[in-house]
Amino acid sequence: MASFFGTTNFYQASQPAERNQEATLYVGNLDERVSEELLWELMVQVGPVKHVYIPRDRITGQTQGYGFVEFKNEMDAIYATKVLNMVRLYAKPLRMQQASTDKRSMDIGANLFVGNLSQEVDEKLLYDTFSAFGAIIETPHIMRDPETGESKGYGFVKFDSFEASDAAIETMNGQFLGNNQITVQYAYKKDTKERHGSQAERILAARARAVSANALLRPHSMFSLGPQAALAYPGLSYPGMMPTTAYPPPGQAYNYGEKDQHVQQ
Repeated sequence: MASFFGTTNFYQASQPAERNQEATLYVGNLDERVSEELLWELMVQVGPVKHVYIPRDRITGQTQGYGFVEFKNEMDAIYATKVLNMVRLYAKPLRMQQASTDKRSMDIGANLFVGNLSQEVDEKLLYDTFSAFGAIIETPHIMRDPETGESKGYGFVKFDSFEASDAAIETMNGQFLGNNQITVQYAYKKDTKERHGSQAERILAARARAVSANALLRPHSMFSLGPQAALAYPGLSYPGMMPTTAYPPPGQAYNYGEKDQHVQQ
């Protein structure tokens, strides 16, 4: 399958013996229909890919809902995360981050509860809205009914700094998102009655913060998510994309067709 970065396929059924963790992405929330080939074809549109690996159950052969993509260098991996995180594949938003990321060190406690969400608010809208205040370290999580998939009306957002979370509370608490006036405040710590955002957490975060500012990404002239972008796959969607189910003829570029309350999970 043709792409901006060539046609050689590196998807495989087992992990490579050696993997560059800094250039490797964890890709979660994969639909069972996503294969190594499809994931490779998607990722190669944003940068040169070395390997793709999706773990499978040894007995049933079923995928386990996540995979790993190794790019040729770290900057391509970071760029892929910025471009494709939260893009929907078979109606499920991809959850992407660098495999080398230690979430325990990033999770400083700048974790927010967002309540009174209307049904039309999804994870993508939460991410787009709250990322204006700073870097979000995990995909926003909306609590949903396990049977119907409908939102329970609240979710959680985790920032990498208290400056970002404070700004989000000050700006968004009481504002309308969709059709509802939302509540934004610090989430309760799990299994406690204490909220995040305490002075103790802030002191620990200040001490632990080295220089982990977000990498400034170089302009990537070969690919952009816009009406003329060369990217379309069955099941891939996000706001503004028209659905498509067919691949173009070989050699042609792809065209656009188209969890409990207040408690951090």
